[in-house]
Amino acid sequence: MTNQMTDAELAAHLAEAAGRILIEVRDSGVFSEKALGKAGDQTANQFLVHAIREARPDDGLLSEEMKCDGDRLTKSRVWIVDPVDGTREYGEKRDDWAVHVGLAVDGVATIGAVALPGTGLVLRSDQPQPVPPPANPLRMLVSRSRPAKEALAVAERLGATLVPMGSAGAKAMAVVRGEADIYLHSGGQYEWDSAAPIAVAAAYGLHCSRIDGSPLVYNQEDVYLPDLLICPQELAEQILALIKETTPA
Repeated sequence: MTNQMTDAELAAHLAEAAGRILIEVRDSGVFSEKALGKAGDQTANQFLVHAIREARPDDGLLSEEMKCDGDRLTKSRVWIVDPVDGTREYGEKRDDWAVHVGLAVDGVATIGAVALPGTGLVLRSDQPQPVPPPANPLRMLVSRSRPAKEALAVAERLGATLVPMGSAGAKAMAVVRGEADIYLHSGGQYEWDSAAPIAVAAAYGLHCSRIDGSPLVYNQEDVYLPDLLICPQELAEQILALIKETTPA
């Protein structure tokens, strides 16, 4: 069945199914909070890796929870997945965690689905919706525990309200859903943290880039991709200028 799906349908199907598996693991009551994150990561990763290899055997694959053998670097099409984005939030039984299933083609995050299992939603690159206009005052997403100094500096200059939230996927989808206006991250991430969210956000018409304005490039040998900016197109030039002004040379 999955072999007959489009790439976008497959991404959404797998993200939603992995989310259901994770909810079942969480609600089983078998694991302590500390063990729950590891159990969820391993279970969802096993499902996603097997399913993608079965449905798209010729494509490359990169997962946070799988050792990379380098084979993906020879591929034009590479699936990039994060089985549990926000392991801490998942272990704490919060709702601000996500499942990421993305497809990068020639380095560009082209197809993606982000499941938010705690809320029962799956956001897809093939089903974009209009994004509500920015609020006044603007709302800036930040980490619950480690707000990035660049985000705090830009928020102060904009007079933006800070919105603490958990995982990268939950933050990105909050902008997509109109629950916040700006996701500016500079504290360090990897390709699996942003590939699927960026594919969805771009499909929804949002600005997506590194914080210096350069493109986000995927399927690199070094998968460290430390920063990003997601915001409405009309805010991008101003925010990028403020980042440059507030970042030490």
